[in-house]
Amino acid sequence: MITVQQAFSGIFEKELIVEIEQVAIVKKFKAGEVIIDIGQYIKFMPLLLDGVIKIIREDKKEGELLLYFLEKGDTCAMSIACCVGAKKSEIRAIADTDTTVAMIPNQYLDGWMGHYKSWRNFILESYSNRLNEMLTTVDNIAFSQMDVRIMNYLKEKATIIQSQDIDITHQVIANDLNTSRVVVSRILKSLENQGRILLQRNNIRLL
Repeated sequence: MITVQQAFSGIFEKELIVEIEQVAIVKKFKAGEVIIDIGQYIKFMPLLLDGVIKIIREDKKEGELLLYFLEKGDTCAMSIACCVGAKKSEIRAIADTDTTVAMIPNQYLDGWMGHYKSWRNFILESYSNRLNEMLTTVDNIAFSQMDVRIMNYLKEKATIIQSQDIDITHQVIANDLNTSRVVVSRILKSLENQGRILLQRNNIRLL
């Protein structure tokens, strides 16, 4: 199992890593499991030790929308805001692969901000990175055609898993991009005809 030391060595001071290991609750989640749900009070801030998490925003009328992915060494800026403000979560965090998370109790967050420079920089950088990713999502929705959104989505998935072969169904893509499976299937077939991807059963290969 990946440890805090392995995931955050070179990012946090040794003293901070020791403190995290003392107070963190390490949990494992299977792919598809909900880690944080909408409307839930968040009592722990997640540090991703291994795996991939997708962060989703939900509208009861319009459905779900993928905001961004988290990888090893990341945390969710939106969950931090809820932790500090004792607010209910406005996002859903789902394990995209088998995932290991170190859950940090809320009461340690403020103290570490003042005591550890690396922690303060990590939190500020996390806010910045997540904001940029959400702006990219907004730009894709507002300015990009669906075929561009699908290709960007597949390229991001390939980068995260470090493979051109992506095990995924058309329905999952449709859910993440808030569109219909029929639309996704039609566009994927068009992209295959253009020689940009190869479609296989529950798998897409980027060419």
